[in-house]
Amino acid sequence: MDPTMERPMMDGGAGAIGRTRSEQLPPPAPASSTQSLSRTASAETALSAADAASLSRKSSFGKRSASGGSGGHGRSHIRKSRSAQLKLDMEDLVSSGAALSRASSASLGFSFTFTGFTPPPQHEFNVASSADLAPFSDDDDVDLEAASTRRRKNIMAEPTLPIYLKFAEVKYKVAVKGAQREILSGISGSACPGEVLALMGPSGSGKTTLLSMLGGRATADDGCISYNDEPFGKSLKRRIGFVTQDDVLFTHLTVKETLTYAALLRLPRTMTREQKKERAMDIIYELGLERCQDTMIGGSFVRGVSGGERKRVCIGNEIIINPSLLFLDEPTSGLDSTTALRIVQLLHDIAETGKTVITTIHQPSSRLFHKFDKLILLGRGSLLYFGKTSEVMPYFQSIGCSPLIAMNPAEFLLDLANGNTNDVSVPSELDDKVHMENQNLQDTNSKIDFRPSAQDVHEYLVDAYESRVAYKEKKKLLAPLPISDDMKTTITSSKREWGTNWCQQYSILFCRGLKERRHDYLSWMRITQVIATSIILGLLWWHSDPTTPKGLQDQAGLLFFIAVFWGFFPVFTAIFTFPQERAMLNKERAVDMYKLSAYFLARTTSDLPLDLFLPVIFMVIVYFMAGLKASASHFFLSVLTVFLSIIAAQGLGLAIGATLLDIKKATTLASVTVMTFMLAGGFFVKRVPPFISWLRYLSFNYHTYRLLLKVQYNPVPDILMTSVPLDNGVSEVGALVAMIVGYRVLAYLSLRRVRASNS
Repeated sequence: MDPTMERPMMDGGAGAIGRTRSEQLPPPAPASSTQSLSRTASAETALSAADAASLSRKSSFGKRSASGGSGGHGRSHIRKSRSAQLKLDMEDLVSSGAALSRASSASLGFSFTFTGFTPPPQHEFNVASSADLAPFSDDDDVDLEAASTRRRKNIMAEPTLPIYLKFAEVKYKVAVKGAQREILSGISGSACPGEVLALMGPSGSGKTTLLSMLGGRATADDGCISYNDEPFGKSLKRRIGFVTQDDVLFTHLTVKETLTYAALLRLPRTMTREQKKERAMDIIYELGLERCQDTMIGGSFVRGVSGGERKRVCIGNEIIINPSLLFLDEPTSGLDSTTALRIVQLLHDIAETGKTVITTIHQPSSRLFHKFDKLILLGRGSLLYFGKTSEVMPYFQSIGCSPLIAMNPAEFLLDLANGNTNDVSVPSELDDKVHMENQNLQDTNSKIDFRPSAQDVHEYLVDAYESRVAYKEKKKLLAPLPISDDMKTTITSSKREWGTNWCQQYSILFCRGLKERRHDYLSWMRITQVIATSIILGLLWWHSDPTTPKGLQDQAGLLFFIAVFWGFFPVFTAIFTFPQERAMLNKERAVDMYKLSAYFLARTTSDLPLDLFLPVIFMVIVYFMAGLKASASHFFLSVLTVFLSIIAAQGLGLAIGATLLDIKKATTLASVTVMTFMLAGGFFVKRVPPFISWLRYLSFNYHTYRLLLKVQYNPVPDILMTSVPLDNGVSEVGALVAMIVGYRVLAYLSLRRVRASNS
């Protein structure tokens, strides 16, 4: 190959636009300024077929538009190799290479997503033709690269504690209809820093269960799992990142807000608030998310980022703490092949910085398959293979299993794990066994299938691995690791490390709650519902007259409806709080992101400003349209009474939701409870039988109705009195305050109980 290479000038501006490689570039390494800047190039020049074949892995400088006078008449295409063997014999080409790279990317508008390099303003490169190019000096290149490095650090390249993961004879069983079902039966393996270990197998083979045990999310019934030859400890939680299969994210937060709140809560106290925010921005640029950083995550009914971007946000949530161990549960599920390749390439880049990466994978493409360093193949909970990915096909060929047609290696392995021998050569041992079992059926007229069954294939693969490979691998696991005692002490520490103190956790969670739920609470649908209801009530009770008995009873009916409406509404809003956030709570609490008390208090208090906004609008419309007492004291006392009712009703909804954590069950129980409280509220039945009269004291509708009567009428007319006389209202206020506190304490204890049972 010619050591010099130069693309000719092309007339008419007909140069082909290269494809973006911003997410496939490796982390920048120390090198000369020109080489470093060439790595950040995000546009690749279109080449001829012969050139493309020989230069497929070389860096590109992009393309440069060369215009003269009033219009552009041609474009210069220059491509420079990363290899030291290729040298440019033109010094001006060398000096202008970095300039051409920056100019082309700025003119084409491509994004330097993965490296975080920000191109200079476009007007700096308004050059008429290639003859007018002013070459950048080496010093300029160094300064520009240093400035880019100062702006965005490579988080994945930061040093971290290396952790060697080893597991031997891991077993797990579950009870199904009174019988024990074995999910995992003696799985052994290891993963070292710098490696990507893939757990592969068909659905139901135990991949996710094994991953959860290795990540400390579940406890094995038998076996040994060690981290640097030490058992799992609480301090290890802050060195582990775990990406679940489902993207558990808040729908209405943007990408930037999601990663910023994760940084504020998870990063250590030694970092300032600004440093944590800067760390979040570094992750955004590291993962190529800068274009969608201000876009909401979205969900089923809210438009947001794409599936690949959601998965990268989930990964960013975990790598933001620079973990030593990163676990991922099927990170490529639901993604197209190109996006899945980018995700796996990202995992490979993370592992290359000294981290240990373990991921489950369902059915990767051939390109994805060869990205993994080690492979564990599971079938029906048993280990069929553990070793290097590059050696898996020779191993199965050595035991007599090889594909008869060209196929994806992953597809071949999954067929074997499922017991499917179509298009797969059958070992002679297995074939003889099947013929011996069926030889007694040859005399019958029935059709005999001499192919081995799935159970036969499974047993053969398990026996082959146990006899050929298992002993060698288990012997390797018994060998001590060449690590110091200090590394082991760091792992065995049982002390929890919180990223922030309790007050900081509360304030961060409070702000996050306000931003997340303002879209639901202040939606036009809910505002329209409240305003429409208040207007209808105002029209029906338009200037009611309390001087007549009928008018007095009409006003009492309005006051009771207000008590019922603002008791019913908050209950069914609060019921969904903890059942809907259960997955998020489990995910964040599993990594000691915050204390449960801080989350609970922030979650309940962040709803108050939003819950109290709509009642004010409601009361302003209804109060004056219905002709209630038009004085400031009476109005504000009525609003305060409604506030107490809302907070008490919200506490009941929280308690029911936290106790059951099932939306259907919680809705059913809440319907019965609210109906009972309404009937016992003192409006429909004034003479309640003594044996059930105690029920009304549990009803917040009863106490709210009596307080509203006290505010409007002092003294309360006899026609509106219940069997219990109404005094100054202190007992009713005390009852509502007791409900506010009592229901919330019950909800908190229920969450503690659920957390303890999960642990």
